[in-house]
Amino acid sequence: MWNELHEECGVFGIYGVNREIDPAHQTYLALYALQHRGQESCGIAVNDGGVIFAHKDLGLIPEVFNEVMLNHMGGGNMAIGHVRYSTTGGNSRENAQPMVMKYAKGSIALAHNGNLVNTYELRHQLELNGAIFQTTNDSEVMAYIIARNRLKTPSIEQAVVESMKTLKGAYSIVLMSPQKLIAARDPNGFRPLCMGKLGDSVVFASESCALDSIGATFERDVEPGEVVVVHDGKITSIKEHCGGKSSLCIFEYIYFARPDSVIDGESVHLARQRAGALLAEQYPVEADLVVGVPDSGIDAALGYSHESGIPYGLGFIKNKYIGRTFIQPTQGQRDNAVRIKLNALASAVKGKRVIMVDDSIVRGTTSARIVSLLREAGATQVHVRVSSPPFRNPCYFGTDIDSRNKLIACLMSVDEICKNIGADTLGYLDTADLEKIAPNSKCSFCKGCFTGTYPIEVPEEIPKDRFEIKIKEN
Repeated sequence: MWNELHEECGVFGIYGVNREIDPAHQTYLALYALQHRGQESCGIAVNDGGVIFAHKDLGLIPEVFNEVMLNHMGGGNMAIGHVRYSTTGGNSRENAQPMVMKYAKGSIALAHNGNLVNTYELRHQLELNGAIFQTTNDSEVMAYIIARNRLKTPSIEQAVVESMKTLKGAYSIVLMSPQKLIAARDPNGFRPLCMGKLGDSVVFASESCALDSIGATFERDVEPGEVVVVHDGKITSIKEHCGGKSSLCIFEYIYFARPDSVIDGESVHLARQRAGALLAEQYPVEADLVVGVPDSGIDAALGYSHESGIPYGLGFIKNKYIGRTFIQPTQGQRDNAVRIKLNALASAVKGKRVIMVDDSIVRGTTSARIVSLLREAGATQVHVRVSSPPFRNPCYFGTDIDSRNKLIACLMSVDEICKNIGADTLGYLDTADLEKIAPNSKCSFCKGCFTGTYPIEVPEEIPKDRFEIKIKEN
């Protein structure tokens, strides 16, 4: 059931120098730190002397990998990894990443975070020229275009640079050729990507928290439009596509990223606290307690509490053993699923006027259930504050906001939403204040899902892949 936002994918890459590290094990540990960005499937590809071996499957990191598998993948000097939530292409094993392709110049492995807006156009052109695809995701289209350009360019990095002239949309990628590790970020910088060092080894990751998890030091962010190449332990940078206006997804700070990450120069934790403080300024209310909905609502609740002077308290207990892969086979079970994931702490909220801070409201169903939990636990009032503006537009760059008719803010006024979710009052972060939550960011922001204004041209509609439509539905 499409009640809440899903995370982006997460990518990681490591180039070991002098065999000082085990790339498979380091990638495994780093993917654990990125698990919040994708919980449907995961994979690791290891390069040992130009031979690439990959293992990937549906499930969480510990479900797909064990010590026996990692030891089998041991050796080599390079690896890339991926955790996935499907946006383009369904949730199937064939769509899991990294993608490993064999072509005239050898093998390449690709892991991709983001979403191309011209996937269908590119794929149709390739199919008319005889291309055969094994998946339904845009990452395979990207790999095919890079491989084709490699046949016309002197190096794999030049093939990536040339391909960026064709690819439109959001992509932060790590790519392995037989001898090189490459990281690239689209010219708008929609999705984050950073670089670090582990001894003499070079690492890339979607978020800095992945570097911390393996003891690597943060070096810098990959610039929007930049291609970084690691070969023989040496780093080179190509900035042919750099210099344009950046458009980092603002929701990285509000929801997607882990709070201990620093994205393009700004602390995610502090950005969320600022959002909460702004909510306290805009929507003050008399109350006894401020609580945050785990996980990304907690930092915003701390900011609201600090600004308002109203005490912060632990209002919810989250079941840490239930992920987004939790299955609810019947409607009744789906209706009660929030109780499995989350429970209100009655000893904290009973008899109190509670301010509940959350990161977003999508359809409103989940919010209504969480408000109900607080009331059943004895809260006398529930005032909801949301650390993002109302969602009123689709996202074309990776977030699964695909239809206005599924967004409660397109169907109801704020007062109607407040009544629908059972709150006493409701306040959203003002769109104009989005710029204030991350003042130290080196990037400008994409706010299209809130404003309807996008940094690049977007398609009028996103057609469903014909390979995922049953014959009788055609």
